[in-house]
Amino acid sequence: MATTNTPSYTLRYFGIMGRGETSRLLLEAANVEWTEENPEWPQEKANQPFGTLPVLIEKSVDGSPDFVICESGCIERYLARAYGFLPSDLKKAALQEQVRDQMHDVAAAFFRTIGAVSEEDKKLAQKGFDEIFDKFIAIQTKNVKDNDNTGYLFGNSLSFADIVLYGFFRNMVIGFVQFKADIAEYVKPKLTPEIIKLISTVETNPKFAKYVAKSDNLVAAVNE
Repeated sequence: MATTNTPSYTLRYFGIMGRGETSRLLLEAANVEWTEENPEWPQEKANQPFGTLPVLIEKSVDGSPDFVICESGCIERYLARAYGFLPSDLKKAALQEQVRDQMHDVAAAFFRTIGAVSEEDKKLAQKGFDEIFDKFIAIQTKNVKDNDNTGYLFGNSLSFADIVLYGFFRNMVIGFVQFKADIAEYVKPKLTPEIIKLISTVETNPKFAKYVAKSDNLVAAVNE
């Protein structure tokens, strides 16, 4: 929970879910003061440290220089560690972090289906996406089952892995529709009861009440 000594944040990203969504969710879960900037692009490209987005700016309370970091994975892990969503035990943390990296691989496979040009490349890209997505669903379903079907991937409270998985499915069911109109119809039939329970458990967490109220409701989208 934020205190008078807690820094505030500015997240710079495009006005889409994409690679900024998990960072938004982590900032909400941390209950810190934060705002979002949507830089004009590509006009503001040269003004970003790496020429890319997202960028996180941490504003101190003691007058020290702002702390600025880039790259979505780095931002997510930093926030997760800063606000207790990753365990201090390195092995337990690694089990959660690999969920994030597997999710990134699935998203990359999805975008290969978008970028494929020839019919042969489209078939190969789709085959690759089918395989990795089905494997991802199977692994995370097993994780929820092995955790006594609590609706969480690990333990009995909200963790980095839960937030990452929830953010991933917000993109797959809602956000990525802008890239492939029928992606939600592809994803939803593949969602197992365990995955749906996790989505509901995370979305109904009081930490996200304000965020869900002003954005898209994933539970409703899954059940449409």
